[in-house]
Amino acid sequence: MPVLNSPTLRLFIGAALISLSPVWVKLVSVSPTTSGFYRVLIGGIALAVYLVFSGQRLQLSRRTWRILLFAAVFFALDLWFWHRSINYVGPGLSTLLANFQVFIMTAAGIVIFRQSPRPVQLFAIPMAVLGLALIVGLDWGSLPSDYRLGVIFGLLTAASYAGYLLCLRESRRDSRHRLPTREVAIISLVTAAILGLSSVVEGQSLAITTLDDAAWLVAYGILSHCLGWLFIASSLPHVSTTEAGLALLLQPTLSFVWDIVFFARPMSATELIGAAIALTAIYLGSRPASKQSQGAR
Repeated sequence: MPVLNSPTLRLFIGAALISLSPVWVKLVSVSPTTSGFYRVLIGGIALAVYLVFSGQRLQLSRRTWRILLFAAVFFALDLWFWHRSINYVGPGLSTLLANFQVFIMTAAGIVIFRQSPRPVQLFAIPMAVLGLALIVGLDWGSLPSDYRLGVIFGLLTAASYAGYLLCLRESRRDSRHRLPTREVAIISLVTAAILGLSSVVEGQSLAITTLDDAAWLVAYGILSHCLGWLFIASSLPHVSTTEAGLALLLQPTLSFVWDIVFFARPMSATELIGAAIALTAIYLGSRPASKQSQGAR
């Protein structure tokens, strides 16, 4: 399609598609682990088909394969925590919490890579905490136990996703390919194997019993995991860091919108202010990052 020749348009279409990820999870009646399994299985197969038609070969070193296995473990943990967080606190807040990976990546940059943080990054961290406090409420003890668990799972999602992004970046250190399509395809299929095993251990069935569930899971795997990621990854080398940061911001923002529109999430004025503060903090925290390192859910 000629309209998709615009990198900026691809970037924001991709962000919009990925913002629907928690919606599919909320709509299906299967277990959180099962929905994660089908996301990466369907999306991984679609990416593998893309690799076949694009003529790319899986010529990776042993070191890269080991790193990709670690990345798959982190991504499996990411989906395991995130899908439960979605069910407990809703698509909007769970996705906002997952995007706190920006601050974990900042901490990793300081501790692991000896990078000096910019003042705006340090300012963004307490700003994000303030925004989160306004959303969930200052009296933590009065919140329902499931809600508190959802918040904790959301933060564990952020930590797991940061681990995944760090492994993905390290796996591409010697890569000559512009896009990490091979790496993401491999991670997706290995993650599917991990989540499939997890379903067996948990006693959860992988059966899809309704056509509605099948449709939502295919949409999740193809639209959000495969096409959404391809649109974003293909556009990042051609857009500004500001545009990439705005796309990162668009994902949790739209997830909040879908939560309100599709699932009638009540939002008080205080919660709206908190969400705005937290989203601004995520944007400020992501601004110094390079275009290629921006993560997308």
